[in-house]
Amino acid sequence: MNRMIGVTSLALALPLASGCFHHQGPPYNYANEPDPRKAEFVLGPSDVLHVNVWKNPDLSGETVVRPDGTITLPLVGDIRASGRTSSEVRQEVTERLKAFIKDDSAVVTVAVTAINSYRFTIAGNIDRPGTYTSSHYVTVSEALALAGGPNRYADPEDTVVIRTDGQKGATRRIPIDYPAMQSGKRPEQNIALLSGDVIYVP
Repeated sequence: MNRMIGVTSLALALPLASGCFHHQGPPYNYANEPDPRKAEFVLGPSDVLHVNVWKNPDLSGETVVRPDGTITLPLVGDIRASGRTSSEVRQEVTERLKAFIKDDSAVVTVAVTAINSYRFTIAGNIDRPGTYTSSHYVTVSEALALAGGPNRYADPEDTVVIRTDGQKGATRRIPIDYPAMQSGKRPEQNIALLSGDVIYVP
């Protein structure tokens, strides 16, 4: 289920807010942008995991990724989960449990039972600006539909997705010609949003 979790005004934070802008230079290579739908989900704070240790019910159960990005499990203690996949968490849990469980049949599984960390912000001249969360990945067009679409004051052909590289901290602007994308002329621009993305409609 999608829901808006807060209204955020980015007019002062974004240099784009002072007026319209037009993408200059060579065509943007949208194919270089990652598609999170083709990879395992990356965990974040508030996501819920179910850890199961076969034949060991006392070591199994649900756990929530805390704001500091960690989870706590019996015997193994704290494990970093944020920024990792459930497979990576499972591998570390398995390795740590080897010090306590000598039975090789004690298979560990880690499943994501609730996604709460996937959030994106929509700002600018749209009907319902704010920060949204979803239980599944959404595209630019789906996100803007959630926010009611551009209003009558908007310049939707100059829409931009502002994306921050989580590892390098570098921010880039991905130009989106919303009318052309919606009409099917620029389908490659309808990229899937990453957690933390900001869509700005001037």
